[in-house]
Amino acid sequence: MTAYALAHLRRAPIHAEVLEYLERIQATLVPFGGRFIVHGGPIEVLEGDWPGDLVIIEFPDLSRARSWYGSPTYQEIKPLRTRHLAGEVILVEGVAADHSSSEMAAAIRRADGS
Repeated sequence: MTAYALAHLRRAPIHAEVLEYLERIQATLVPFGGRFIVHGGPIEVLEGDWPGDLVIIEFPDLSRARSWYGSPTYQEIKPLRTRHLAGEVILVEGVAADHSSSEMAAAIRRADGS
């Protein structure tokens, strides 16, 4: 099942270390089949507040996403970002192509006895 690394990063002045991080991150993704599907860019906020930028990296599965994040090559460059950009980073598994929210609701109702 496809998995994603999502980062919600607060905007900050660009630092030389952040530029180095950007120059080096792609090479850390390749061995794990990772690819950027969102990398900053304009955000249209429809509800609530969204202070910052969004990054989404797609991986073939959660195991490879975890392996990338924990890899020595990524851990080596991570401080270049974390010293200058605050934010949250999560890993999440995607859903199958045939995912149905109504079927999900029905399963929840059955489990709750509703």
